[in-house]
Amino acid sequence: MAQLPADKLEALEKKFVSLESDLAANPDPETFVRLSKEYAELQPVVEKIRAYRRADAELQGTLEIIEAGGDQELVDLAYEERDELRETIEGLTHEIRLLLLPKDADDNRSAILEIRGGTGGDEAALFAGDLFRMYQRHAELAGWKMSILEASEGDVGGYKEITAQIAGTGVYARMKYESGVHRVQRVPETESGGRIHTSAATVAVLPEVEDIDIEIRPEDLRIDTMRASGAGGQHVNTTDSAVRITHIPTGTVVTASEKSQHQNRATAMKVLRARLFEMQKVERDSARAEARKGMVGSGDRSERIRTYNFPQGRVTDHRINLTLYKLDKVIAGEALDEIIDALITEDQAAKLAALDEDA
Repeated sequence: MAQLPADKLEALEKKFVSLESDLAANPDPETFVRLSKEYAELQPVVEKIRAYRRADAELQGTLEIIEAGGDQELVDLAYEERDELRETIEGLTHEIRLLLLPKDADDNRSAILEIRGGTGGDEAALFAGDLFRMYQRHAELAGWKMSILEASEGDVGGYKEITAQIAGTGVYARMKYESGVHRVQRVPETESGGRIHTSAATVAVLPEVEDIDIEIRPEDLRIDTMRASGAGGQHVNTTDSAVRITHIPTGTVVTASEKSQHQNRATAMKVLRARLFEMQKVERDSARAEARKGMVGSGDRSERIRTYNFPQGRVTDHRINLTLYKLDKVIAGEALDEIIDALITEDQAAKLAALDEDA
């Protein structure tokens, strides 16, 4: 069984007690909010540490009874308790090691979801629509709020491209595993010969960031207004309300084309901040690129991560070789958690293994 770093556990407990004392001293509101956040982050791991210490103390007492011998019935009970306590300690050790893993600072954020139809033409756009509805239902079941920021519809349905915000605590922590190329194998509605086609759509999940997280200089932006495109008739926007923002240093272009020019500008800036933040994050993590290749949460949007095979009713996640024969429930957003949970478990295992190698 892996050992826990005793010095680190003691330091965390001392920090937790110190925070309790500081909070009890009625600090000013700003300090109270900051201390409360630290306290809430530490509380789960400190509770596990204390449970671990109690179980370990009980185990030592039980071992003393066994070593002392004497009443056989009492010794037999001590042996049973010893086995139970060892199992409890092993479980707590694993949980504490997971809690001690370095946290992704963005995990608690809301997310920006971008889906683009890839190879496959109309079928790819239809599949992009299926993926969007899958995430929409998944967000609903998770208690998150999803809102469309920008959408370009396909010629026969679905989306050529759609961008949405998913708001809620810890959205990015789970949704980040969805970044990559999603492939579908099925007979398209437009196929009269019954042949199976393969199409693809790209998913990118970006952490939503605020103004304070990333600095964007006004002189680095070119903002253009234009007439929004529509399907014709009453849907055509006759005012120049659509907004296109170009970040000149990186060449990043973002558009938004709802009815309000003011809202479009805010929406485009929100997406731009998320994209630029991701660029900075990739650059910051480049030194760890080799280590990240072995982890399922690398977020490489060019990697083929999953195949949805409709004729066989199966979904396969290629990163962890997981296959579920419940495509209908996955594409409905109801069983997507099973895949994400498996990805998180595999990612944690890889990080623990890397931690043990470095120890």
